[in-house]
Amino acid sequence: MSHHQAPELLVSQWFNQPVQSLASLRGRIVLLHAFQMLCPGCVSHGIPQAVAVSRNFAPDELLVIGLHTVFEHHAVMGADALQAFLHEYRIPFSVGIDQAADKGSIPLTMQAYAMQGTPTFVLIDRQGVIRMQHFGVLDDLQLGVAIGRLLAEPIAVDRVVENFEPLKCDVEKCRI
Repeated sequence: MSHHQAPELLVSQWFNQPVQSLASLRGRIVLLHAFQMLCPGCVSHGIPQAVAVSRNFAPDELLVIGLHTVFEHHAVMGADALQAFLHEYRIPFSVGIDQAADKGSIPLTMQAYAMQGTPTFVLIDRQGVIRMQHFGVLDDLQLGVAIGRLLAEPIAVDRVVENFEPLKCDVEKCRI
């Protein structure tokens, strides 16, 4: 896959915390998880994996965003059902409802990313560039390696940090 700028998310409603824009998240790695609540692969693997990532990484380093992108069974997967689903499955991260298209059943963000279905994982680097897009169940180790590589990349210094103090380190860890 060629690396290109991630299109903005076209969302009709946010749950948990709203996301202003992908552009506002520059400097962080973003894991976008596109799912449907009636998708077996999403419920059995994709959602638990996205929850695990969100719990194991600081949100200022890596932010998980859910995208409920419905392309089938529209009548039973509305906002009220999604809100109950997010509560029952204890989804801690921001989840947006992919905006419906005027024509056809494929929502707008799903179209913009040329997604093939759900679950789909999109890993976006600190500069907003898509570095990985995977359709289907994704092995935990593969995802971990991809995240680790992005975390290991140097952070572009394009702003001055006020009141900077060096880290206090010993042989085991560094404290802020």
